[in-house]
Amino acid sequence: MELPSLAALIPVLQVAIGPVILISGVGLLLLSMTNRLGRAIDRARILREEIRSKSSVDEQNIKEQLNILWHRADIIRKAITFAAISVLLAALLIIVLFIASLFDLDYGWLLALIFIACLSSLIVSLSLFLFDINKSLAALKFEIQDVCDLQEG
Repeated sequence: MELPSLAALIPVLQVAIGPVILISGVGLLLLSMTNRLGRAIDRARILREEIRSKSSVDEQNIKEQLNILWHRADIIRKAITFAAISVLLAALLIIVLFIASLFDLDYGWLLALIFIACLSSLIVSLSLFLFDINKSLAALKFEIQDVCDLQEG
């Protein structure tokens, strides 16, 4: 079996750039999501210490905030999982693309299936991310509603 020449691989490299850019973009989303997860965890730890030290007069309010933070952390974890799956599928897409090219295999159906799964996973991740953002605003509203008059916008 003869390996493809460099000239034959250049179109494969050009096609592989799309998934590589996708990996880079999702990597930035993962960074943002892990930062949000870290902030939610840090805030929960601070609130837990307030309850343990008995310095707070509004223990029920803190427990409700902790419940919201727990749900947010779970949502963010799921978003991170789906984003990571998307990156793994994009990497798999590149590998299958090169294997198909090297061995002159017609795996267009497999490439399409992997690409669809990759983008579907990304869509789920971004939907969860947006859900978390809305949940965090609801938590903020709950936390400050007793000190200011909030207007819906």
